Amino acid sequence: MDFFLLFALQIAVLVGSTALSALLIVVLKPLLIRYALARPNARSSHKLPTPQGGGIAVVGATLIAAGAGLSAWTLSGFYPVAAAALGLALVGTVDDIRPLPAILRLLLQIVAVAVVVVGSKVRILPDSVPLPVEHALLIFGGVWFVNLTNFMDGLDWITVAEMVPITAFLAVACLFQRAQWETLFIAPALCGALLGFAPFNKPVARLFLGDVGSLPIGLLVGWMLLQLAGTGALAAAILLPLYYLMDATITLLRRLAKAEKVWEAHRSHFYQKATDNGFSVLQVSGHVFGLNLVLAGLAAMTLVWPSSAVQIAALVAGAVLVGLVLRRFSQPRLEVSR
Repeated sequence: MDFFLLFALQIAVLVGSTALSALLIVVLKPLLIRYALARPNARSSHKLPTPQGGGIAVVGATLIAAGAGLSAWTLSGFYPVAAAALGLALVGTVDDIRPLPAILRLLLQIVAVAVVVVGSKVRILPDSVPLPVEHALLIFGGVWFVNLTNFMDGLDWITVAEMVPITAFLAVACLFQRAQWETLFIAPALCGALLGFAPFNKPVARLFLGDVGSLPIGLLVGWMLLQLAGTGALAAAILLPLYYLMDATITLLRRLAKAEKVWEAHRSHFYQKATDNGFSVLQVSGHVFGLNLVLAGLAAMTLVWPSSAVQIAALVAGAVLVGLVLRRFSQPRLEVSR
């Protein structure tokens, strides 16, 4: 199909998803205020009771807009992903209202990720690695990505700052590669849905995503990154979410070293330390957004120049840049004297 027609369809999906997400939020917000109010505690980044559950609108708008965009082609690859995302949204809805036991939540996440991994039929490891072993590794990584997306969604606009650049990059990359029709429209649909959510989550937020949003968003983005890695662009797939990967993984390892209960809520992430160290919420989200634009640029380099040297250099540069931001977040902010 003509490049410009596909691009126009992507724009239509993005605009439609943006409008639908915002409309659903306006309609659902009175119910969320009544039944899904998140009250602040010692580990929260907010100070006032705030409704959560905006993810219902984000996920709903994403799947509806993506399904409409894909309706002219095949929906066969879309059904398992949509079903798994809806399953995690349901788990998140229940967990937002009445927290589920950690082991049950984990088992349900494993099932959802397994459906996506097995259904994708993507291989990123050498053929010498047995398929069941690769599936096990990908499921483990997918479950971690779903959870870290949930863990990192603890500050106004941070998920928007992280996921909008990633989904925008994936939409453009798929437009040129055309490797996966589903990603071609799911990426702009999710990008648009997050843009529709953004005004309501602007600091100080009037609405949170909740687990109903962060869990399926982690699944959808993780699946799209897996598709990207399956085309041979493993470095790009790692670079795009590298801030979330490093912040969450380093924090987890530190907590494990201290023998803490890692499944319990906490305020140990670097972005949380940043607000304790004098950074405003907007400054933290701004740092994350700017960093992700640079990481997207590095990821683009690995696609344009796919040599091993360029990919290694880009990964090293990305890790150094993320490390510098994490270090900046972990230190008290110095005020400029007048």
